[in-house]
Amino acid sequence: MKQLKRISEVAIVVLFLLTLAITLTINSKWLYLIDINSLDIMDYLDVTRSELVKNYEQLMNYLNFFWINPLKMTDFPVSESGALHFYEVKRLFQINYAVLIISIAPSFMILKNRFKTGRLWLFIRPFSYLLAGLIALIIFMAAAFDIFFVKFHEVFFNNDAWVFNPVTDPIILALPEEYFMHCFILFFVLFIGFLCLVILLGKNQLKKLQK
Repeated sequence: MKQLKRISEVAIVVLFLLTLAITLTINSKWLYLIDINSLDIMDYLDVTRSELVKNYEQLMNYLNFFWINPLKMTDFPVSESGALHFYEVKRLFQINYAVLIISIAPSFMILKNRFKTGRLWLFIRPFSYLLAGLIALIIFMAAAFDIFFVKFHEVFFNNDAWVFNPVTDPIILALPEEYFMHCFILFFVLFIGFLCLVILLGKNQLKKLQK
């Protein structure tokens, strides 16, 4: 029973840190603004930079807020297939936000309790295992992002609506694969950073207890 409680506590905290990292990543407008220049996105579009940013914001508002329907972008038409994919992405966004909200309070309670009772170090081993898995995933992503990107969509989507035709869904020209790679990098940096912070705090606490 005690072991099951520890596993559930680790799972709750991991879910909180995971969804927090995802939330920060998908709402990193600054990353897209940087990529507009670094990836020369404007070279492939017939809109101004301000119009592109406006359409990006319209897309993100649709994905972020459940009450915004249907998807409408001022300068980018959306095909039926494209609309389906963005709807499925919107659903994943809402699931992520729901898990984040549900896990916030219990995660803070767990971390606070572990810290006060000097047992934060119990997170070191499970988080270290998780880090090892994440590093392996990052190596795979770095070696073959194209394959990683396809596999990611195969896991989360049961159709090929994510394969956009730039003629019917020109928004794909504004969202190149390299941009998504940068999003994944940011996510991994954040998630690994959160895990490492808990590990370091746990190790520091353990050293004090051993003195």
